Amino acid sequence: MGVATGKPGAPALLGRGAELALLDRLVDGARKGRSSVLVVRGEPGVGKTVLLNHVAAAAADLRVAQISGAESEMELAFAGVHQLCAPLLDRLDSLPAPQRDAIATAFGLREGKPPDRFLVGLAALTLLAEAAAKHPLVCVVDDVQWLDSASVQTLSLVARRLDADPIAMIFAVRESEDKRELEGLDGFPELVLTGLDDRHSRQLLETAVPGRMDDRVRERILAEARGNPLALLQLPRDRPPAALAGGYSLVGGDRPLIGRVERSFAAQLQTLPSDTRLLLLVAAADPVGEAALLWRAAARLGLGVDAAEPAETAELVSIGTRVRFRHALVRSAVYHSATLRDRRRVHEALAEAIDPRVDGEHRAWHRAQAAPGPSEEIAAELESSAGRARARGGVAAAAAFLAHATHLTPDPADRARRAWAAAQAKLDAGAPGSALSLLAVAEAVPAEPVQRARIDLLRTQIAFTRHRGRDAPALLLAAARRLRELDPPLARETYLEALMSSIFAGRLAWADADSPEDIARAARSAPPAPDPPRTVDLLLDGLIKRFTDGYVQAAPRLLHAAREFRRADDHGEASPRWYGIVGRIALELWDQDSWDALAAQQVELLRSEGALTLLPVALAYRAGVSVHAGRFDEAAALLQEATAISNATGAPPPLHVQPVLAAHRGQEELTLRLVREIRDNAIARGEGRVIPVVQYASALLHNSFGRWQEALEASGLALEHDDLGLYGYLLFEHIEAAVRGGERRRAEAALRELVTRAEASGTDLARGVAARSRALLASGPEADTLYRRSLDHLGHRRTDPMLARAHLVYGEWLRRENRPADAVAQLKRAHGIFTLIGSAGFAERTRRELVAAGEPMRAPATAASDTLTGQEAYIARLAADGHTNQEIAAQLFLSPRTVEWHLGKIFVKLGISSRRGLRTALSTRGAPDQ
Repeated sequence: MGVATGKPGAPALLGRGAELALLDRLVDGARKGRSSVLVVRGEPGVGKTVLLNHVAAAAADLRVAQISGAESEMELAFAGVHQLCAPLLDRLDSLPAPQRDAIATAFGLREGKPPDRFLVGLAALTLLAEAAAKHPLVCVVDDVQWLDSASVQTLSLVARRLDADPIAMIFAVRESEDKRELEGLDGFPELVLTGLDDRHSRQLLETAVPGRMDDRVRERILAEARGNPLALLQLPRDRPPAALAGGYSLVGGDRPLIGRVERSFAAQLQTLPSDTRLLLLVAAADPVGEAALLWRAAARLGLGVDAAEPAETAELVSIGTRVRFRHALVRSAVYHSATLRDRRRVHEALAEAIDPRVDGEHRAWHRAQAAPGPSEEIAAELESSAGRARARGGVAAAAAFLAHATHLTPDPADRARRAWAAAQAKLDAGAPGSALSLLAVAEAVPAEPVQRARIDLLRTQIAFTRHRGRDAPALLLAAARRLRELDPPLARETYLEALMSSIFAGRLAWADADSPEDIARAARSAPPAPDPPRTVDLLLDGLIKRFTDGYVQAAPRLLHAAREFRRADDHGEASPRWYGIVGRIALELWDQDSWDALAAQQVELLRSEGALTLLPVALAYRAGVSVHAGRFDEAAALLQEATAISNATGAPPPLHVQPVLAAHRGQEELTLRLVREIRDNAIARGEGRVIPVVQYASALLHNSFGRWQEALEASGLALEHDDLGLYGYLLFEHIEAAVRGGERRRAEAALRELVTRAEASGTDLARGVAARSRALLASGPEADTLYRRSLDHLGHRRTDPMLARAHLVYGEWLRRENRPADAVAQLKRAHGIFTLIGSAGFAERTRRELVAAGEPMRAPATAASDTLTGQEAYIARLAADGHTNQEIAAQLFLSPRTVEWHLGKIFVKLGISSRRGLRTALSTRGAPDQ
């Protein structure tokens, strides 16, 4: 960025008045106790770093944490978070034990199992919040595009959870076509820096060239620099005065601007002593930036402290406790202008300066860079380092180490094995393009047929990840057939994968031979299961039965498979690949206990692995379980968390549960809008699995308001295909709509299917739902018996919407049977549950029935607790149940101070002054009558 000369030692930034005012407001906000986040975007050299340095200077009276990314450390997981939190690690012992263990393991301070990435993020948030509680904090993060992806995701999550903490977080990002690392910053307020205007460009250029400049040369530089301050300062520096004053044109006008600027820095480097250049190369080659390591490596190269002086005088670098280059392009110029021989010398010196017992991965990485050719010793060390990196939650780092190991492996067979492992790790890390390149290395070596089949399978999985094409079931089916004789256990797993892909793709993706029924028929030729069968074998056989012989014949097998999976999961022996399909089976079988447990275990596992790409889907799935259990506030908090993570990773948030929650809450306008938008997007993307979910939400909403024809139409459309999962719930809605809408024949057909399924399932929920649905079509004593039987089966779930709806329809029937007292008793129980859980539509339907039964019921006034947001309501209930601020913060990924801030707002809304009043205030929502 340009400077204009003012008082000596106090330069004023040129042309950035509005930008400086905005940044000063952010700093002042932190000073006054407000949190804020800003992303500064712009091309290299446009002045992002200088603006961030201004922020640091403006916040001199506050606590400032200033870090920057480095291109060479993009593969070292949590390196950026470590940089930011390193000055705060003296507070480590004050963290709750799970947070302390997670962040210590992630930073390599101790050995341990893979840390929960959320716990790492929460620990970072807690450390920053505690530091800010004593002194407002300004976090300045430069060159975010070169931070490791784990750090970008973690810092983004932290930034999204700042509410009441006096923390300002400012990120500077280099604009480029590749935005892999930047997607987590989407949605934050932005400051986009462009080039200086003509007046300020000319003024800055005058400061860079104090002597005479030819007019034509000046205009050429201005045109090429396009207002870029670094270019305006640097381009003239490698030209002799005669070239600038005598009208000689500048060379290289057809080269990219930043390439020319970097070459200008490289030319400036050539004026330095050779020892200084070598010391700068040591600094540029190390991704950590620790001065102590720099000097240890320098000593091995015979370099002393005095070698740094010329570079510091030229303002190319500053060396204190950490090494900081004037600009990232200086560092790049230093490294890339050096000879390959010198780079290897420097990496070797750095490797020798690192204690392998303290930082084995870092040492192995430098050894790999120093290697002149293949080395089995170094390749093995890299492979071992990959395991340690994965154990710390760094899947991307593990993939990088395996890739380096592949290229350094002399033996072709070992190279192919490591290439396949590296490709698998790259795919896990969300880099399918790199995985494909490594797979080509594995394919280049003649392999045994079984290894060739595994390579083909991985290629299919990569293709599915990259394109999400509708051909995935067919490709996986072909892979399974190739594996039948070569690797029967893997063949069976691949058949299950093909079947799963068809189920999850849904009806819009089914071609002529890709429906679950088609895949299941083909899978009957799978090799027989071993004895005893694995859980995956039980699942495959049960699903084949489900899609070839029907629900009734398959139900016992599927129940057994789901329960065996839960048992294996309890012993840590279940593969996480099958959580989704087992959860759908539990939903299909009305096994709500298993469904609930599996959803919770899936979230816990993905959190522990730091699998942020899959975690939002698991959270949304868990939210679906919470909705059906009547835990609406919990569901809302889970969906909010899923959206926050999706924003941080750049993935589209899973939205299909939101209309179901909105329908249960009676939010008519929101439900219908979400149904329309999600259905249209699903059709456009070919995601047929979403269709029955939104149709279910629509049917549920219309039934709650007594719009029978609309509910009948919505449920009828969804029932055209026997999708695994919600089909029974759709039958339930369809029967009620058909009975109330006078479509008895349609109700009877649906009831036969529902009863058949309920008898095959045998769970209390299935039997209770079936008895309620039969009662709707019955009359007299038979109906009364069926209603009571339904309540017996459902009665142990006190806040379950299904129980409330059983009380509701029983009360409606009793009123029509002229038994008003009995009707009022049932309707009051229904109204209490609906009010308690926040099911406004059904609560209003029940209130109208109570009025019709002669019970004086006023239209519901807005209770104080109804003014709470979903997150506030969830915090209030956790606090009412006795959870501490720290426990609530850990559960909702907030800082304890933010929880305290929310509780203050909750107390005001509820008209109370402390936690002691929460239970009473929240009970005004209603409670189930006994």
